[in-house]
Amino acid sequence: MSEQGGRQGGAGAPIDPRQWEASRSAPATEDTRARYTEGEEVPDNIREQTREGEDPYQWHSGRTREHGSTDAVEFIDVKKSFGRNTILNGLNLGLPDNQISMILGPSGTGKSVCIKHMVGLLYPDEGDVLVHGESVPNMADDELFEMRKKFGVLFQDGALFGSMNVFDNTAFPLRQHTEKGEEEIAEIVNRRLQEVGLTSARDKMPNELSGGMRKRAGFARALVLDPDIVLFDEPDSGLDPVRTALLCELIQEVHAENGGAYCVITHDIMSARRVADYIAILWKGRIVESGPASELFNSDNQFVRQFLSGEAQGPLGME
Repeated sequence: MSEQGGRQGGAGAPIDPRQWEASRSAPATEDTRARYTEGEEVPDNIREQTREGEDPYQWHSGRTREHGSTDAVEFIDVKKSFGRNTILNGLNLGLPDNQISMILGPSGTGKSVCIKHMVGLLYPDEGDVLVHGESVPNMADDELFEMRKKFGVLFQDGALFGSMNVFDNTAFPLRQHTEKGEEEIAEIVNRRLQEVGLTSARDKMPNELSGGMRKRAGFARALVLDPDIVLFDEPDSGLDPVRTALLCELIQEVHAENGGAYCVITHDIMSARRVADYIAILWKGRIVESGPASELFNSDNQFVRQFLSGEAQGPLGME
């Protein structure tokens, strides 16, 4: 898929309320694992998000479009609950290698929980999570430790150590997880700081940095182990529109240079338009639809169209 084809395209025409009302009772076009099956027990918290008389998974076609790559990460029938709250309820999702993927969805729908499953910070109650074909829940502790080296993670606010300057924050994974000498560490750190435009800030402390600079420092740290997979947990959180655009541009540039599977968790639709090659939309613990960004932005699924265009009228309400 070309960069242009994956990162552009409209969200389709605005939703006509009459069209939405007519389609609310439309029959399912695909019978997949994402859809509700007769007799299936629906958790109370998911039922509470559903309008009276509606199928809780009416809009979940489960349609998975071809992405032209192998899956770096795969969720297979994953269920996860915290007490009485079911967060993931039979999640099936594949994230392609060598592409920038985005998991989008309403607040509280389990996007960050997905990240924690990928790196083995959480385990599914049922189902499996595969990283490059290997089952994360079935890994021994030493295997899990090695697997985590495949990941770089950019947390919401950069998650920098307040007592370390930018250079030492960025060097921390190398000192912690490798036997490299300080000269080689300095070479790697300086290269990564240059990539994110922070060469002149290497001696600054986190409290001396702007929000955007902290994000970039966290990005540099996420890259120092040359990860195969980089995870971004709402990287645009707290940034103004201009700095969000600049961060998106940086993510694109670094991915173009380094490759690998990038997975971005976000609410920001403009960020998805700018950088996403592949989009998966998560709601009620399952994928509504997933596929190349250009196709999702032109989906005929009413929920997908509403969410990606930010319309008030549609299947998603204040439930």
